[in-house]
Amino acid sequence: MMDQRKQPRFLRAFIAAALVVAYALTGNAQGQLMLDITGGVERAVPIAVVPFQVEEGSAKPAHDIAEIIGANLRRSGKFEPLSNRELIARPSQLSDVRFQQWRALGIDNLIIGAIRETDDGRYELRFELLDVYTQARVAGRRYRVSPQSLRPLAHNISDIIYEALTGVPGAFNTRISYIEVDHRDDNTRRHKLILADADGHNPETVLTSRQPIMSPAWSPDRRQIAYVSFEENRRSAVYIQTVATGERERIASFRGINSAPAWSPDGKRLALTLSRDGSPNIYVYDVDTRDMTRITNSSAIDTEPTWSPDGKTLYFTSDRGGPPQIYRVSSNGGRVQRVTFEGSYNARPALSPDGRRLAMVHRDDGGFRIAVMDLRTRELRVLTDGSNDESPSFAPNGEMIVYSRIRGAQSQLATVSLYGRANIGLPVLGDRVQNPSWSPR
Repeated sequence: MMDQRKQPRFLRAFIAAALVVAYALTGNAQGQLMLDITGGVERAVPIAVVPFQVEEGSAKPAHDIAEIIGANLRRSGKFEPLSNRELIARPSQLSDVRFQQWRALGIDNLIIGAIRETDDGRYELRFELLDVYTQARVAGRRYRVSPQSLRPLAHNISDIIYEALTGVPGAFNTRISYIEVDHRDDNTRRHKLILADADGHNPETVLTSRQPIMSPAWSPDRRQIAYVSFEENRRSAVYIQTVATGERERIASFRGINSAPAWSPDGKRLALTLSRDGSPNIYVYDVDTRDMTRITNSSAIDTEPTWSPDGKTLYFTSDRGGPPQIYRVSSNGGRVQRVTFEGSYNARPALSPDGRRLAMVHRDDGGFRIAVMDLRTRELRVLTDGSNDESPSFAPNGEMIVYSRIRGAQSQLATVSLYGRANIGLPVLGDRVQNPSWSPR
C-alpha cells in the first residue's frame, strides 16, 4: 500500500484533472519564478560572439543581437560563448579579423556583425559565422527589419548558426507555453495560460481564470492550444483555443475527469484522459468528426497520453501493475505493453521528435527527476538532480527539454540539454509556474 508521504505526488500525476489536486499544485509555495538553465555532462565548445557594431549615426537598438545569440548557444549546452571581457578584439567584418589571435584562445568559430538604422526607422543587419582555422565564411546573411523584429531575428540567426555548426536545425525561434499562478492580496489566485519565446522573453497571456488551468498542448501547426480548465462550475473540461484570435471550443466536459490533451502529429486527433465510463482511460477525439474513441479499457488509472511521431502508437502512464509506470498501445487500441521497468516511479512520458527517446519523470532512490530512455537500447539517463522535477517537453529538434521544478519556496521553469553544459538563469515574475510545453517549429 502506498504510504502517505508518496500519495500526494501520485495524485498529482494521475488525477491532475481533479480540482483538489489543481489547488494542491498551486498552493502554499510563493516566491520569484525563474527560468533556469541546467547543465549536462559533456564539455561545451568555446565560441566567440562579438557584439555587433552599431554604425555611426544609428540609434542603439533596444535588443543586443549578439547577447541574445550568445545566450541561445549557451542554453543549448553545446557551446560556451566567451564573455565580453574575454574578447581580445571586436571586429565587425572579415578584413578586421586576426585569426591567429582567436586560435591562440582555442576558439574554433567566431561570429561578427554590424547593424545600421535606416531613414525609415528600420534596421539593416548583417552577420558572419567564421571558421577560425580555415578562415572561411561558414554562414552569413543580410537583413532589413523593423525594431520589433530584432529579437525574433536574433533567434533566427541563432538557428542558422546552430545548424551550420552541428548539422541539427536550431529550436531558438520557437515558443513555449506554461501555466502561471499568482497569489493575490485578497487570498485568491489568478491562473494564466502564457505563451513566450523559447528563452522566456515576450510572455503573452492568452487566458486568465480564477480557477485552475492545466496541461497546455500545442497543435502541430502552432495555431492552436489544447488545455484543461476548471472555469465552468469548477469542473474540468478540455478546450481547443486558436492562438491568433482567442476563439475556442470545448471538446470534452463529461462527468468526472477530462484531462491531459495531446495532439496527434497530423493535427487531426487529440488523445486525452476521460473517466466518463468509470476509471480514467485513454480516448482519442477526432477533430473533424468529433467522434470519441476509447483506446484503453482498464480499472486502473490510465493517463498522460503522448503520440509517437508516426501517429501509430500512444505512450501513457498507468498504475495497472502497481506503482506508476509507462506503457504503450496502438492508437487504434489493442494489447498494452509496459515500457519502463527501471525505478519505482515513471510518469509523464514525452517522446522526442524523432521517436528515439522517451523523457519522463523518474524516481528511484532519490527525488522525482527528469530522465531520458533510449527506446532502442533501453538505456536510462537521469538528467536532473532535483527532488520535484515535473512535466518534461522536448524542443522540436530533440536537443533540449523544458520542465518545471520546485526548489523550496521557489517555483521555476528549467531547460536541460541532452549534451554539453549550460548554466544561466532568467528571472520571470510569478508565484508558481508549471506544465511547460515546447512548441513545434
